[in-house]
Amino acid sequence: MPPQPHDHAAGPAEGGTEQPGLADAAEPGSESAARFRPPPANPYAHSYPGPGFTVVEVLGEIDMATAGALGEHLDALTLDGVPQVVVDLRAVEFFDCSGLRVLCRAERRAREHGGSLRLVSDQARIHRLLRACGLLGRFPPLAELPAAPPPAPGD
Repeated sequence: MPPQPHDHAAGPAEGGTEQPGLADAAEPGSESAARFRPPPANPYAHSYPGPGFTVVEVLGEIDMATAGALGEHLDALTLDGVPQVVVDLRAVEFFDCSGLRVLCRAERRAREHGGSLRLVSDQARIHRLLRACGLLGRFPPLAELPAAPPPAPGD
């Protein structure tokens, strides 16, 4: 997958120590949105700022061989701050339990930091996988990207 215009290399901003992702949820055009530093894109995941959350677009096949690349990307986004992450699975061609393990870990880390992780999927096979693994309640999939920030946990 070629780099997207909104993809940036990881690392601190000039003169700073900022980590990838959003330190706080931010509206587009705000100072915090301008500080968005996504982790480096890889063939399976890239991220960009949404309205108050970070969107992670997942691509291709996510299985035992590729889940690590997705995990590294999500780990960077849930490392610090109050992560508000929306994982877009609409372009996924295959997704198995290895990918679910990565999503569960990232969602737990986001919650531990006071944030959230939501899924976007319009694919029946993803919904079936979530249901079969008992995760449909933890990850109720949205049909499209939300227009506003996802609700805080417990709301």
